Amino acid sequence: MTSDYESFWDADSFAVVTDRTKPAMKWTIHELIKRGKNVSTVDISDKPVTGAFTDVSELPDGVQGAVIGVTGKQPSEIMEALAAKGINKIWVHFSIDTPEVREKCSQDRMQCIMGKCPMMYLGGSISIHGIHRNIAKLIGKY
Repeated sequence: MTSDYESFWDADSFAVVTDRTKPAMKWTIHELIKRGKNVSTVDISDKPVTGAFTDVSELPDGVQGAVIGVTGKQPSEIMEALAAKGINKIWVHFSIDTPEVREKCSQDRMQCIMGKCPMMYLGGSISIHGIHRNIAKLIGKY
């Protein structure tokens, strides 16, 4: 049986919103591209990487899911901008699931994943993420 965490990645297109303070976002982008997914990066840092969008409003239509990994801005504000673009399938990196994020997820009609690092589900089996995944499975935290 596939969990919500695993089926989240079934979409064909994703936005990854980062301020480059969470290394897992760079790895998430890499793994999604490796899996053939269409990935749009939104870099809200002071010095965005070349080719990235700088605001969620710039995202193309049709993005099916989003991953948020930021520390310099309230993630719930990003969720509102994503919802305005029609994106309601959102993964919020485990260490930024604030009370505002939890409130937003409980009120809105969003599919929210919180409390988990996306790389536990995307990382290869021979990686630190694969080892972490196996340990999480063993102790019932997967």
